[in-house]
Amino acid sequence: MIQKFKKYYIGIISIILIILTSCNSLDQVPTGQFTDATYWYSTDKASYVLNMAYNQMMGDGYFFGNEALSDNIFVCRSSDEKLISSGIANATTGRFAGEWSDCFGGIRTCNTFLENVDRVPNMDVALKARMKAECRFIRASLFFRLTTWYGDVPLFDKNLTVAESKTIGRTSHAEVLKFVRAELDTAATSLPASYTGADIGRITSGAAIALKARTYLYENDWANVVSTCQQIIDSKVYSLFPDYAGLFSIKNEHNQEIILDIEYVPTLRTWSEYFDYAPPSAGRRVNQQAPTQELVDNYLMMNGDSIRATGSGYEENNPYVNRDPRLAATVLTDGGKWIMPDSTVLTIKIKPGSGTADEYKAGSGNNSLTGYYMKKYYDPTYTGSFSSGLNLILIRYADILLMYAEAQNELGKMDQATWDATIKPIRTRAGFTDANALNYNTSWTPSDLRKIIRNERRSELALEGTRIFDIRRWKTAQDVLNGYPHGAKYGSASVDNGYIRLDKRTFNVNRDYLFAVPQAQKDLDSNLGQNPGY
Repeated sequence: MIQKFKKYYIGIISIILIILTSCNSLDQVPTGQFTDATYWYSTDKASYVLNMAYNQMMGDGYFFGNEALSDNIFVCRSSDEKLISSGIANATTGRFAGEWSDCFGGIRTCNTFLENVDRVPNMDVALKARMKAECRFIRASLFFRLTTWYGDVPLFDKNLTVAESKTIGRTSHAEVLKFVRAELDTAATSLPASYTGADIGRITSGAAIALKARTYLYENDWANVVSTCQQIIDSKVYSLFPDYAGLFSIKNEHNQEIILDIEYVPTLRTWSEYFDYAPPSAGRRVNQQAPTQELVDNYLMMNGDSIRATGSGYEENNPYVNRDPRLAATVLTDGGKWIMPDSTVLTIKIKPGSGTADEYKAGSGNNSLTGYYMKKYYDPTYTGSFSSGLNLILIRYADILLMYAEAQNELGKMDQATWDATIKPIRTRAGFTDANALNYNTSWTPSDLRKIIRNERRSELALEGTRIFDIRRWKTAQDVLNGYPHGAKYGSASVDNGYIRLDKRTFNVNRDYLFAVPQAQKDLDSNLGQNPGY
C-alpha cells in the first residue's frame, strides 16, 4: 500500500536529484528516468513521483509570502513581496518568475505521472484510480493558483514538445477555471472521504469539493459557493476543533477541522520561517515580517463591539485587554507569552523603555518595525534554527462556514439560522460568551453583515495566507494596500496619533490585480503576451 507523503520524503529527495529540468518552464519534455519505460515497474516507484507532486503543490515560502502581500503584514526587510507592495515590481521580479515556474514544474510532474502510471504491472486497480485522482487534484490546484495570480495562462493536460512549449498561447481565465472544476469533480469521485493509518493526510474527496468552493468564492459566484459548501457541511465529516490556538500545534495535527494541509515531519521535511519572525529573546536571526496595527485593530472586544464603537470599553493605553482571544493566539503583543522548547515561558516586553532585547526601536535592522511579532504557527517543539515539522493548513472547516455565511448574505439570505450555524459557533469556539457577540441582530442590514463577516474572516484566518485573495476578490486591495500601514502606538505623537508610520505602499488598480507574466518566459514564447500595466 502507498505510504503517506511525508513517510516518503527521503525517497523524494533522491528523486529531486533527477528532477525534470529545462531552460523553459513550459518545456514539458522530461529528460530524467521518470519517462524511462524501465522506471515504472512498481507501485513504490509510482508513489515516489506522486509524492513529489505533493511536494510541489505548495510550500512554506509561498504560504507565508502570500500573507506578506496583504495588509495583515508589514515586510521589514528587502524581499520580492516588499517590491510588489511598494508598487515597483516588474516582469523580472523573482516572485512572478518563481510562482510561474514552480507551478508549471508541478504540472509537469503530474502530467508525467498520469501519462506513465498505467505502465506499472499488476497495480491494484482501486489504488491506481485513487492515485490518479490525487494527481489530478494537485494539477488542478496548480492551474487554479496560476490563473488566480496571472489571469489567462497556458492550459494543457499532457507534456508538451519543445516546439509546442515555445509557441503555446494563454487560455482564458474562464476556460482554465472550467478545466479546474471538471478535474476536481472527477477527482472527488475516486477519492475517499477520509483515511486511516499511514495514509492520513492525503487528499480527500472533501478537499476536492472544498477547493472547488474556493474557485467559486474567488469569482463571487455566490449560488455555487452555497451549494458546494453545503456538500461539505452535509457530509458531517468535518467540524470545528474546540481549541482555536490548539489548531496550530503538532499534537493536534489532522484534527476534525483540517480539510487540506501541507504535510511536514520533524527532521525529514521541515520549514524554519520563524527564525526570521520570532522575538529576539527567543533566539531568532532577524525580523523579516511582522503584523500591522490594522490587523490588531480588526479584533473585537469580548463584548462583540469594534474597538471604535461607542461604549466598547476599549482603552487605547491598555489596548490588548478584553479582546477577542484569537488576537493573543495570532499576534505577539507587549506583555505576551512565548513558550520555549524547554517549556520556559518568556514574557515579551516590546514597549519602548522596557530595556529588553525585544524592545521596539525605530529603524532597527533586527527587531520588529511594527511593535508586534507573529505567533500563529510558532512551534515550540522546533529544533535548531526554528526547524519545524508542523503542518501548514490550506483549507479548514471554519473557512467553509465563513464562505457559506458570506455567500448567503450576498444572496440576501442571511438569517438567524444561518448565523447560528456559521458565525456563532466560530465565535463560541474563539472564546466569546457575551450575548452581544454571539447572537444574531435582526436590525442588521446586508451591508452591516457584509462588514461583520469580512472582519470575521480576517480575525479567524489571519496569517493563514488567505487575506490577499479576499481583498483582491472584494476589490478593496486599492483601498487597503495604498498609503501608509502602521505599527503599535510607539511612534511620534505628532505623526498619525503616535502609531508607527511604516513605508508607504502603492497599489495600481489598473495593474496590480494580476501578476506580470515573467519576462524570461515572454522572451522564449512571444505568444504569451503581457498583463496590463507591466
